[in-house]
Amino acid sequence: MHQYKGRLILHTGSMFSGKTSSLEKDLNRFSIANYKTMAFKPKVDSRFSESKIVSHDKNSFSAITVEDSSDILKVVLEKSPQVIGIDEIQFLKDKPEKILKNIEEILDMSVTVVVAGLDMDYLAHSFEIVKELMPKADYLYKHHAVCKRCGTDAWVSHRKVNVNDRLLLGAEGEYEPLCRSCYKKAIEEDKINLNQEKFL
Repeated sequence: MHQYKGRLILHTGSMFSGKTSSLEKDLNRFSIANYKTMAFKPKVDSRFSESKIVSHDKNSFSAITVEDSSDILKVVLEKSPQVIGIDEIQFLKDKPEKILKNIEEILDMSVTVVVAGLDMDYLAHSFEIVKELMPKADYLYKHHAVCKRCGTDAWVSHRKVNVNDRLLLGAEGEYEPLCRSCYKKAIEEDKINLNQEKFL
């Protein structure tokens, strides 16, 4: 596995598509191969645990909580891991260009970086950091959940609650994975429901 030194591995897709589980599998594989590994998660993501990364299928592994990519860089400089994992990268607080700069610096130290992050928000707009990481990745994996309405590959995470904040932590109660066609139908239904609520 020595060819993986200083490589960028990106797992992306909608919610419930297995991104975090894939990140965990990668880190476990590197650990078995005797690489020194570390995992990081944004501090804001405390849905299931503050000190662990927890996938939607309830698998978990220890992680260091951070505010931004500069915090990650500091730990890497202090602890000298060979492989790091970053979950939910779209929740880091710094700007995409700063995250890219810090990840490039880590890669230049021959540290492999495994990243998991949403490709799009609930409005089907790209998350800037993931969009920027895609062409930079040595290995890029697009994961698909199952569309909750028709059973085909899901394309995006549809928000089921009426909240306009771009970043809203949630699980099955707040989101559902939908294919492109079902998503467009769901958006039309949302518009109709919102108009009806105005007259209640």
